[in-house]
Amino acid sequence: MPRPSKCKCVGRMPRFRRFQPAGQETLPNRIILNVEEYEVLRLLDYEGLTQEECAARMDVGRATVQALYAEARKKMARFLVEGACLQIEGGSYRLAETEGARTKGEQSMKIAVTYENGQIFGHFGHTEQFKLYETEDGKILSSEIVDTNGTGHGALAGFLKEQGVGTLICGNIGGGARNALAEAGIRLFPGAAGDADAQVESFLAGSLSYDPDAMCSHHGADHICGDHDHHGEGRGGCGGHGHHGEGHGGCGGHAHHGEGHEGCGCH
Repeated sequence: MPRPSKCKCVGRMPRFRRFQPAGQETLPNRIILNVEEYEVLRLLDYEGLTQEECAARMDVGRATVQALYAEARKKMARFLVEGACLQIEGGSYRLAETEGARTKGEQSMKIAVTYENGQIFGHFGHTEQFKLYETEDGKILSSEIVDTNGTGHGALAGFLKEQGVGTLICGNIGGGARNALAEAGIRLFPGAAGDADAQVESFLAGSLSYDPDAMCSHHGADHICGDHDHHGEGRGGCGGHGHHGEGHGGCGGHAHHGEGHEGCGCH
């Protein structure tokens, strides 16, 4: 007899179970994405966990996570390319909530957002305040606003880590700050905008609208996000270096001895 499949621990059920091309009521080709395959995509691609963290969350081995992830990606590719109907159902899983307790990562979470006048502030490196949220079981327990007190962009990741923050929601952010947050073990959800409280509620509900590739693109005389300004009148953009130039280096750009040289990754 084949060995019975071990139930995978799932933190939450999908909010939407069926997807299909617009204007087509019935489709002969239907793809079934199992709930545990959905959970692997949610944890790895949406929450940004490592495979080890995902395996611990689902109470399975890393090899199982790898196999589930590979199968889920194949199904998602078929769904997009073939224009098939995608249905999320079935599988071998158990809900964490039904066991009376979630994993440690699901029980409580401290979330920070870049903050200004009730809104998510658009530039991580320039934020003067963070709003911190204590959450548990998908609900906000308390919140507070803290000042960065002039903490430079390079030290903001450490500042958040000292506050016990595990997740950051922000607007645009430079490459250097992304690396610092990753080293601090802080999950990043950039490219978010709007009312801070509402966006945190959306995150907890699994419906946050954000852009994982959002980068700082504002180029102003005083804008510094992860950059170093050396001997020049200009300011480099996110991760940029302005050397002996009057221009403004773009994100990841280096302006050397130039007056108008800017852009992403340019020299």
